Amino acid sequence: MNSKIKVIFVLPSLRAGGAERVMSYVASNLNKDIFDASLLITGSNKDQSYTINKNTPVHFLKKSRVKYALPAIAMHLFRQRPHIVVGAIGHINLALAILAIFFGKIKFIGRQTTVVGAYQKSRIKSSKKITIPDFRPITLDKIICQSKDMKNDLIINFNYPEHKIITINNPVTNKFKLKDSIVTSNTVTQLITVGSLTKVKGHKRIINILSKLKNPFHYTIIGDGSEKGAIFEYAKKLNLLNHITHIPFTDKVEDYLAQSDLFLCGSFVEGFPNALLESCAVGTPVLAFNAPGGLNEIIVDGVNGYLAKDETEFILQLKTSMNKSWDSKIIRQSVMSKYNEELILKEYENLFLSFYENDSAILKNN
Repeated sequence: MNSKIKVIFVLPSLRAGGAERVMSYVASNLNKDIFDASLLITGSNKDQSYTINKNTPVHFLKKSRVKYALPAIAMHLFRQRPHIVVGAIGHINLALAILAIFFGKIKFIGRQTTVVGAYQKSRIKSSKKITIPDFRPITLDKIICQSKDMKNDLIINFNYPEHKIITINNPVTNKFKLKDSIVTSNTVTQLITVGSLTKVKGHKRIINILSKLKNPFHYTIIGDGSEKGAIFEYAKKLNLLNHITHIPFTDKVEDYLAQSDLFLCGSFVEGFPNALLESCAVGTPVLAFNAPGGLNEIIVDGVNGYLAKDETEFILQLKTSMNKSWDSKIIRQSVMSKYNEELILKEYENLFLSFYENDSAILKNN
């Protein structure tokens, strides 16, 4: 007899991305004495970037679009009979909200990935209109938000019921170790940005700022995306290509972060920035714009970095950061005390357990 809580995490793919990384990590590291976790991927394994724990089953539906996968998801849930299903990203949540109508005994959870209201109001326009149908907060049992900004956005701008929303930040895993020293012998300041090459990530405004910087620097950009051509064409226009190294993908992000002096975040809106957290975890300070999406929860001015209200302030704080003597241990502690993997995993486990705190029979009869 299986007495564990069966949880299925649904993702569109295992490509390089924040949602994919966090959800696959949570699925693989839940307490195996209590939970029976698995991953359901609507796409294929051709573009898989993450290695999943061999004890965590992964099922690929091999569908090109989530909407085409709906019948296959439904059949998988019918066969597996999970207690809980967790959606990892917006369009998956929409699919699960539809299926929740037909699977009354399963608890459905959607994980929000961005501050949608701020995204819509941003001068960065999406090629696809973002909408949140009213039935999503009705049929999903819980919605996980990554930051306070995200939670407030759903309540204020989209009338989500507050009792259905829970805030669980992203974890920093123990693979991100404190670097030996934040003091380098480099005469050239090593700057870095890690993230998808999309408009909302603001690479072009960072490049614009760097074009005005007189201090010697080298800028490493890790990531790939639809704006790659536009970003590097802009860098070429500003005569910065010789100062930039581009790495589309690497599984050694922690090494590049440790070798850098400062992490730059140009985002117009975030969810809860994983790479920025990871930079702090290795002891590298960060400089970001004060955008919605948890940045003001993570960054403590002068302790682990700075927040800038505009480009003028950004370049001033960039110069300050380059001349400041940072304490790598304090930088690391500022995030590990709040976002370490043990703490965040426990929050997920407590959420799943909360559905059955008054119903022990469901476990006995599973």
